Amino acid sequence: MSKKIEIERIPVPTRILTDKDDIIDSIAAYTKGKIGPDDLLCCAESVVAITQGRYVRPEDLKISRVAQFCCRFIPDYGSLATPHGMQALMDVEGKWRVTAALFAGFLGKIVGRKGLFYQWAGREAALIDDVTGTMPPFDKVIVYGPAEPEEVATRIRDRVGAFGGMIADVNDLKRSRVVGVSDGVNGELASNLLLDNPFGNASQKTPICIIKNYRQYQESHTA
Repeated sequence: MSKKIEIERIPVPTRILTDKDDIIDSIAAYTKGKIGPDDLLCCAESVVAITQGRYVRPEDLKISRVAQFCCRFIPDYGSLATPHGMQALMDVEGKWRVTAALFAGFLGKIVGRKGLFYQWAGREAALIDDVTGTMPPFDKVIVYGPAEPEEVATRIRDRVGAFGGMIADVNDLKRSRVVGVSDGVNGELASNLLLDNPFGNASQKTPICIIKNYRQYQESHTA
């Protein structure tokens, strides 16, 4: 009979991180003395993106009629359901690509195929956080997904001496997805441990979460 592996999730509070901060240096400073070689260091994707300067103010966007039209077909809880969120996506992925993906998604639903819009509209379609989608004061801007998330996750792992690093997109709707993960980490297994959102999405200011003993946990579930 295999021994049950006890894991512990430790949310790590920080001050508000901005584009003047280096995410690797910040994580190393706030987790000093808390990380072991068997642990997984997780960081919220929106905070990584903010420190990279990957955000735009709504007032700086030029809203097109196409964006105003397309956003009407997105569920109200989605970040693309506003003209600003949709325009932000079109600015980086292309207006006609997004429009075509939306049309394909509509046809896909008719024949029972879901998710085609997010599959074809580009990487940012699933990562953009509209206003109120992240912690203050960045709840007044639209935040894109982080750049080079795999590389960032690897640099985090190496800097803090953990078993692994992971950048995750987690919300209060019981959704958790891997944006970037270092080699050797089972991202799907790890993301399931974040479904109840230990980061918090508002003013908690806990963008870092340490999963203690994750290496043993992964080994016991993949053996």
